[in-house]
Amino acid sequence: MKVVNIYEAKTKLSECLDLVASGERVLICKRNQPVAELRAVPGARTSMRPVGKAAGRVQVPPAFFEPLPDGVVDGFAGVEEPRRPVSRPARVAEPTGEYRVKPRRRRSK
Repeated sequence: MKVVNIYEAKTKLSECLDLVASGERVLICKRNQPVAELRAVPGARTSMRPVGKAAGRVQVPPAFFEPLPDGVVDGFAGVEEPRRPVSRPARVAEPTGEYRVKPRRRRSK
C-alpha cells in the first residue's frame, strides 16, 4: 500500500491510478492522517449467474403457499382496520390545551 499526502496525490494522480489499476491500494492522507483510500473497482459480471446451486439445501414449508389472512391482505391494499375503543386516555407529560400565538408588539420609533 502506498501512502501519499493530498498535494502529492493531486500532482501525481495518473501515477496513483496506474498503481491502483495494477492491484495496489493508495492511502491518501491530510497532514499525515488517513482520509481516503483508492482501490480498484471490481469488474462487472460477464457471464450469466448459475441457476439451481442451492437445490436440495432450501426447503419451503407448505404454509408458504397458503393464502394470507384477510387483515394482512387489507393492509397491503391500504384498507385501515377499524379503530378499537381505548379503555383509558393516553398519558402525556402535559395536559392538552389550545396553543395561543402571542400578538407581536410593534417597536416604537
